[in-house]
Amino acid sequence: MEQRSVRLGVPGHDADLEVVRYGHWGRPVLLFPSEAGAARDAEGNGMLDAVRPLVDAGRVSLFCVDSLDGWSWSDTSLPTEERARRAGAYTAWLSEAVLPWVQGESGGSSEVVAVGPSMGAYHAVHLALTRADVVPLAIGLSGNYDPTTWNGWGEVGDATHFANPSAYVAHAGGDHLDWLRARVSILLVVGQGPFEVSPTRSLPATHEFANVLSGKGIRHELDVWGHDSAHDWPWWSRQLAHHLPRFT
Repeated sequence: MEQRSVRLGVPGHDADLEVVRYGHWGRPVLLFPSEAGAARDAEGNGMLDAVRPLVDAGRVSLFCVDSLDGWSWSDTSLPTEERARRAGAYTAWLSEAVLPWVQGESGGSSEVVAVGPSMGAYHAVHLALTRADVVPLAIGLSGNYDPTTWNGWGEVGDATHFANPSAYVAHAGGDHLDWLRARVSILLVVGQGPFEVSPTRSLPATHEFANVLSGKGIRHELDVWGHDSAHDWPWWSRQLAHHLPRFT
């Protein structure tokens, strides 16, 4: 399988982050790791193998990115507002560095699918909602879409609000909401098995966010898997292999 990588700098952070491309052709899929994970986690945890037939057939190219969660959302020594500010630097990096590189690698015209498991689901959905012009589809696997529930503390302000899909979608209106309704689609997938309720809150949080999207008339699907479906890579790989073919 063809593979190449690039390291791109994050403004305000002293390390470059890696983006790894797998494949030679097809619709670009921007794939996030789980919390605090790395670009090569999808390969190491079986997700690449699960969708390899699509990659080998030239139907998709996977663009796997490093997270910056350890410096932002996962650093619970920081108040929520500071964590949100730092997460904003990561979102800006995705928008200003990663997406242009992905589009350049893909011929410049392909619409991107964003995918992620666990905290990666949050990143995928948040990117689609903020950059639906380039990323009109997100697939969130076992996500929680309200960062204020992630061991949050301290006063919150604009940085937290605009990094919180559960909040800013609930308050969306006017032309912007009309644009989201016309442009974006969200697929929310979650299981009912181990660790999907506690401690991750993925199952209730996914239902809650689906209700927010429904209340705003934003196109979405909710796919709830069974009580054997756990919060772990083997199930996320299976779920992505099940859904991705219809979007390529």
